[in-house]
Amino acid sequence: MKNLAFAFLLIPAISFGADLEMAISIKDHQFNPAELKVPAGKKIKLIVSNLDSTPEEFESHQLNREKVIAGNAKATIYVGPLSPGKYTFWGEFHEKTARGVIVAE
Repeated sequence: MKNLAFAFLLIPAISFGADLEMAISIKDHQFNPAELKVPAGKKIKLIVSNLDSTPEEFESHQLNREKVIAGNAKATIYVGPLSPGKYTFWGEFHEKTARGVIVAE
């Protein structure tokens, strides 16, 4: 019985560990890569590194996310699980150049 209770305690840790970690950077007010392919139906842990000295805001209406990332800092943004499709995002402070898309396949 104790082993069964212990197994249930591990379920949240196992499911958290199942997240797929992807990285994207901001440099010269542009996202790199500008297109990020991810598997559909999987929760994604997106690590965004802002390599610029100025802040940028990761924003996406389709993903229902917005997060200000300080200059020379990192942020973690969880998305998904996503249905197959394209999900646009942009940097609100430099909207003309900081643009990207997540493609769930």
